[in-house]
Amino acid sequence: MRLERLNGDKFKVFLTFDDMKERGITKEDLWQDLPKVHDLFRDMMLEADDELGFKIDGPIAVEVYAMPAQGMVIIVTKGVSDDYFDLDDIEEGYIEMQVTLDESDEIFYEFSDIEDVIALSSRLYSLGVIGGTLFSFEGCYYLRFDELDIEGVEEEGFVALLSEFGSPSTVSTYRVIEYGKEILVSEAVLRLYMTFFRE
Repeated sequence: MRLERLNGDKFKVFLTFDDMKERGITKEDLWQDLPKVHDLFRDMMLEADDELGFKIDGPIAVEVYAMPAQGMVIIVTKGVSDDYFDLDDIEEGYIEMQVTLDESDEIFYEFSDIEDVIALSSRLYSLGVIGGTLFSFEGCYYLRFDELDIEGVEEEGFVALLSEFGSPSTVSTYRVIEYGKEILVSEAVLRLYMTFFRE
């Protein structure tokens, strides 16, 4: 579980599927009101307090985004309008949450060095993958693949290959698109391969 403060009232948690497996939680469990999901949220709040100094002192909104083959991104915002909640029903010691769940069809990976992205492009090209978008943001490189980019490719092997060279991004695509730089808009793998490996 990795945490990142987004601003004074908001933080983000990135949970890999391994993190979830350790806790015995599946993606589907997050939709349900289960004790293990409560434990997960309690642990997140304690860790946010320890690591980020993020104190929960009222209602919060929780947005959960599932990313295929990567894990879950959970964004917690405090200070949500009381209109969302019936404050008369809040019991002492409980945190009232408004939960939003969403699922993304994109795969988004982070690389610390452009050399890793170049080496990866050769391996992906041999698998028949030519798509993707390449970004740079705060000294790192990011590859985003949509569903169409990996059509007909075995997803587990594809993600395992990405994980050899990089790691699932804990930075959202929205942040990278807004504040980063788009280097290769489309067919990033093909363009990298043609530039660096074509004889």
